[in-house]
Amino acid sequence: MIDFSVNRVSAMRFWVRLWSLPLVPITILLVVFIIPAFFADFIAPHDPYVPNLRARLQPPVGFGGTWEYILGTDRLGRDILSRILHGAWYVLAVSMIGIAVGVVVGTTLGLIAGYARGWFDGLVMRLVDISLALPAMLLALALAAAIGASFLSVVIVVGFALWAYFARQVRAEVLLLRNSDFVARSQVAGSSHTRILFRHILPNVMNTIVVLATLQVGIAIMLDASLSFLGIGIPRPTPTWGLLVSDGRDFIATDWWISFFPGLAILLTVMSANMLGDWLREQLDPRQRQI
Repeated sequence: MIDFSVNRVSAMRFWVRLWSLPLVPITILLVVFIIPAFFADFIAPHDPYVPNLRARLQPPVGFGGTWEYILGTDRLGRDILSRILHGAWYVLAVSMIGIAVGVVVGTTLGLIAGYARGWFDGLVMRLVDISLALPAMLLALALAAAIGASFLSVVIVVGFALWAYFARQVRAEVLLLRNSDFVARSQVAGSSHTRILFRHILPNVMNTIVVLATLQVGIAIMLDASLSFLGIGIPRPTPTWGLLVSDGRDFIATDWWISFFPGLAILLTVMSANMLGDWLREQLDPRQRQI
């Protein structure tokens, strides 16, 4: 006999989760961040690198500008919209690769530290404390002096700045799981420590890792933009969002659009990523579900 009450509850849960989708931040991320990152070559109206001195410092549409340059141009006549669209790819690449480095390093160390305990746990936690206390800008300056400002140095800085968050959170989760019954049964069955860590414990902390990685997207973007703004990130003429903001700081009183629109792209992307991360946390954490 079919239990229709159970089916109704399941259907209700499905529709509640469907209607709770954060459509606004997802739409913003797609329009401002994801789609431009992959299709900028097709949707950008102008070449972001080629200057046009005849069109320099044109204001955006609605402020005396024309539809040829919707968001205006910079001091070299380059289209602001095209540079923002192409810059999304570099921001996405730095964020994703940097977060991936942080996830791999932090998760691995957190798993081993929480499971093994002892001196290794103490060592990892001291490294976490040092990493969280050391300003990322100081590391960026040191890397820029050693290997020069480059895409690789920015990725290293982002990964170094984020791995400690994953290590600390994963270690805390492993400390709760290492004394669980399923871990004890695996040990009795003769499973190796590696198998227990990566076959039994890791899947139980994946939700935490996914949520934390999503919440770190905003931090990675802000860090990349800050480094580029200071001139120690990806070098020119790459149109990263931080460099676009930096290009207009000397014209902010008169030609405000040069810095305003890249800054707006950073604001919308970071805000949307944080909202999406909060929604994922609510969905993946059973303690926060209402139904």
